[in-house]
Amino acid sequence: MTIETTAERRPAVETPLRRVLREFTRSKLAVLGLLALAIVILLAILAPAIAPQDPYDLMQLSIMDGRLAPGAGSMDGSMVFTLGTDSQGRDMLSAILYGLRISLLVGFLSAMAAAAVGSALGLIAAYVGGWIESIIMRIVDLQLSFPSILVALMILAFLGKGVTNVVLALVIVEWAAYARTARSGALIERRKEYIEAAECLAIPTWRILFRHLLPNCLPPLIVIATVQIARAITLEATLSFLGLGVPVTEPSLGLLIANGYEYMLSGEYWISFYPGVALLVMIVSINLVGDQLRDVLNPRSQA
Repeated sequence: MTIETTAERRPAVETPLRRVLREFTRSKLAVLGLLALAIVILLAILAPAIAPQDPYDLMQLSIMDGRLAPGAGSMDGSMVFTLGTDSQGRDMLSAILYGLRISLLVGFLSAMAAAAVGSALGLIAAYVGGWIESIIMRIVDLQLSFPSILVALMILAFLGKGVTNVVLALVIVEWAAYARTARSGALIERRKEYIEAAECLAIPTWRILFRHLLPNCLPPLIVIATVQIARAITLEATLSFLGLGVPVTEPSLGLLIANGYEYMLSGEYWISFYPGVALLVMIVSINLVGDQLRDVLNPRSQA
């Protein structure tokens, strides 16, 4: 006969991270999306090492290799184009790998910068209140009342092409969603006792905002960030397709699709088709991960 100790009878305490991982892995689609996203990110990071050609180096391109079908070899016999070439003789496989880097870079940078700006303004609006809150939230309402693509087009028409300008335009377009989400969460946390205790201890305002309020508002912001990354990638592809995104010398997936659009009816589908598939896989995988995170981090589902 064994005697159970109190420590043995006590149930193991599940950490929040372990609970999130357990809930997340319940969805096979979410796990599949996370795996696909990890592969896409890995391919983008390793693009210089695994790409057969540097599509940004114009000295490596030959107009004689333009619009070759998938599996065709170059005119000088130096390489085989697995996914064919575009009108400039650029290897489509290499262009897609490098295009993934730009799309992911623009998406993550713009989403993180917009999250930083929007979350800070949302927390300030909820904590300070008064006329400051009114001004910030009226700007948010004004920002959200305009179509995102229209605002981005106006900004890029003024700033010009370039990865930096695209990121700046997307930050201006996306920050309002973070501000509204952060404010709604901070208004609930603002009335709780730990904030009153921090104020009684004369803790600086910036520490109350970013050390106490922000951590408790993070779950919905994380969900918004995953959705906004996919949205930023889509917007960048749209802007590049319209000719106002990244420059021609550094093509993203949207620009690659635009380069092959005029050849679709002539049977040269691969110039637009394969970049479109890569863009679709990336956006769908991010959305699958974001949808599952929304369900896992939902307070109602935790209850």
